[in-house]
Amino acid sequence: MKLTDRIDAARGVPPRHSTVETVATGLVLPSAGSSVDSVASPQTTPPTGGEYAGISPATASASVQPPPPVQLPASGHAPSGELPGARPEERLSRRAAVRAVTEPVSGRSPAESPERPEPQQPFDALAELKERAAQELFVRIGARMNDSSLTEEKLHAYARAELSQIVTEEQVPLSSDERARLIREIGADVLGYGPLETFLDDEQITEIMVNGPEQIFVERGGRLQLSGVRFTSEAQLRRVIERIVSKVGRRIDESSPLVDARLADGSRVNAVIPPLAVNGSALTIRKFAREPFTVDDLVAFGTMSQDMADMLEACVKARLNIIVSGGTGTGKTTLLNVLSSYIPRDERIVTIEDAVELQLQQDHVVRLESRPANIEGKGEITIRDLVRNSLRMRPDRIVIGECRGGESLDMLQAMNTGHEGSLSTVHANSPRDAIARLETLVLMAGMDLPLRAIREQITSAVDVIVQITRLKDGTRRVTHVTEVQGMESDIVTLQDAFVFDYSAGVDAAGRFLGYAAATGVRPRFADRFRELGITLSPNVFQAPLTARMTR
Repeated sequence: MKLTDRIDAARGVPPRHSTVETVATGLVLPSAGSSVDSVASPQTTPPTGGEYAGISPATASASVQPPPPVQLPASGHAPSGELPGARPEERLSRRAAVRAVTEPVSGRSPAESPERPEPQQPFDALAELKERAAQELFVRIGARMNDSSLTEEKLHAYARAELSQIVTEEQVPLSSDERARLIREIGADVLGYGPLETFLDDEQITEIMVNGPEQIFVERGGRLQLSGVRFTSEAQLRRVIERIVSKVGRRIDESSPLVDARLADGSRVNAVIPPLAVNGSALTIRKFAREPFTVDDLVAFGTMSQDMADMLEACVKARLNIIVSGGTGTGKTTLLNVLSSYIPRDERIVTIEDAVELQLQQDHVVRLESRPANIEGKGEITIRDLVRNSLRMRPDRIVIGECRGGESLDMLQAMNTGHEGSLSTVHANSPRDAIARLETLVLMAGMDLPLRAIREQITSAVDVIVQITRLKDGTRRVTHVTEVQGMESDIVTLQDAFVFDYSAGVDAAGRFLGYAAATGVRPRFADRFRELGITLSPNVFQAPLTARMTR
């Protein structure tokens, strides 16, 4: 819309017809034979008839062209904010109209057209070029993307070469930094994970949460942050999701709108698409360290103490059955990885997971992964099926990534029938809750077992419960190491060996100062250490002096 039409619209006057042209000084209007008011820059002398008057949007001064002639003040300009030649009763409305038009475009350079609307989103000058180059790259390498003879490295090298040629053919003047950025972003969009590539390469980021194409949150240092990055469209986000799930043999579509998958480095992926995701596709990626954490790392992070680490190492070597308990995102899988590193290298280990995440360092490891049903609803292989099959594979240890259903009954039976030293995780908020959770999961197996029989199975199979918690300061701490001692009447008896001390308070930054300290009670399984020749200092179970004084 022309400037005059916008002024008239603000004043409620029907639009007039005139020509508008842009020059270096601003907007130019014809002065002769036109009823259009013209505004002069303070640096411009009043034009004569037949000339053009330059308008600068940054000024509110105005002059009028003949006809009719107007007497200007001695300064050569009308009072600020007024239009010369206007009747007094019209000046207020005209001034408001000019302000309504000029204020939104104030601050622009004079060479810019004031009629361009302000973009709602940050404008990417390379967006159109990126789209054209991406489409051309799809055309050139589309057939090779599914070529099994090409390795991932060769495909990426070929794509970069083609991209460089495409950008050259576009003949767009770009700096070296812009050119490198363009090639990197298009390559990530076509062959990688689009705007998520930067977050995946950042080792400080532990989780990526995409809530539709316009909102991406990340977890850095245990705190959630809104990133300034976004997808260009829902279609781009869907392409990234499909690229992830297709690499692990999964599918996601309207008939199966949610999926669990993993990245090549073992990072856990969950995706939900419309119609289940109302505001656009949702993608959650839980990253794992490229180099698996060791027990020394956890001690350095403050997740556990050295005494606790020594005791857990003895428990694994003594083939005690251990359950790692915790909430979502507390680090159960990471802790399970650390505990599995204590398993001797001469033992055969079978791991069973919904999506492969464990990173065991031993050589003799068999990794099994469940499989969902196909599009016809057939071919599903559950974790329970894999647990039953693993018993025929002559395992020394069975490691189950997470118990979340009827497989818990099969796991307990395996622990009770010669497969000691097994490890697993369960979702619970405390050791006592973990026992109740296992009872519920066993009932999900569909077996009509009395509650006492289930509890006897649990107390006979499980030796130690390790509780890990994510505290309010974002840190992850082992808060309990608890021994399952047996049953008294119908109650499962538990005894804490280590408990986190919350009484130490927090520092100025809000970080908890406490740590998991020994309770002073020597667990019964310590006798087994002595029988197997595993040395452990008695001081490990000795309570700190302050704790004894408190008692």
